[in-house]
Amino acid sequence: MGRIHLAIAASLCFSWITGPAAAEPLAKQLFGRMDEGSSQRARAHGSYAKGCAAGLEQLAESGPSWQAMRLSRNRNWGHPELVDFVQDLGRNAQKAGWAGIYVGDMSQPRGGPMLTGHRSHQIGLDADIWLYPVRDLNLSRNARENLSAVSMRRAGGAYVNKSWTKAHMNVVKAAAKDKRVARIFIFPGAKVAMCDAEKGNRAWLRKIRPWWGHHYHFHVRLNCPKGSPGCENQARPPAGDGCADARKWVQDILNPPAPDPNAPAPRKRREYVMADLPKACRGVLASN
Repeated sequence: MGRIHLAIAASLCFSWITGPAAAEPLAKQLFGRMDEGSSQRARAHGSYAKGCAAGLEQLAESGPSWQAMRLSRNRNWGHPELVDFVQDLGRNAQKAGWAGIYVGDMSQPRGGPMLTGHRSHQIGLDADIWLYPVRDLNLSRNARENLSAVSMRRAGGAYVNKSWTKAHMNVVKAAAKDKRVARIFIFPGAKVAMCDAEKGNRAWLRKIRPWWGHHYHFHVRLNCPKGSPGCENQARPPAGDGCADARKWVQDILNPPAPDPNAPAPRKRREYVMADLPKACRGVLASN
């Protein structure tokens, strides 16, 4: 183990069992310190935004159809099915005319809450794929830290901009048609653009869900894999292609509805401690 020794991990992992809840370390502090995956069978524990993962594999920094970006974050880890999916998607991107794909955040080495950023990406089944039309798969480590992604949105996300191409749609479509994929999150304007462009089988559009942000990348979420009985799938998307819902998002961007005076004040999200996560996560932290 690198930055945190096994003895320290075990001590941190079990020290809260007898101590008061207020003394429990934040789960993100524990998982964020791990720099290697656990030597366990690959399993996802819990839900996408409240869990951890055993036996994750590290996506190679570079391959024939992909490059992992922002390597300093050490978030290019995933369940073997996610690693396999990313490699498959890179090959599909080449068929669409790109050199491959740039892969953003996947998961930390043992999943779990992250020190910064995402609320999800906790069980090794989420990956951010840049919407950058890749031409170069020989980026240096320094370039991967500093290259700016390219936004595809216009008018606050209501429309795609001139950088959006048919190849973008084909890459997203290839991801959505993969049976392992549960959902794909992308900004509303892109969803509507794909709804308007698709003239054939529209079944794949059901998986494409509009969400705020996601105009520099699209977020792929896999279904819980076999062999992970403690993994919790998200509810399936509503029936239909979801295009009417996406158009409603667009209209609300262009003509924001009046705020609801009776809406409750937003509550600050509580940071998870280990007691909030599945019990199996303690073993994930303590493992070699």
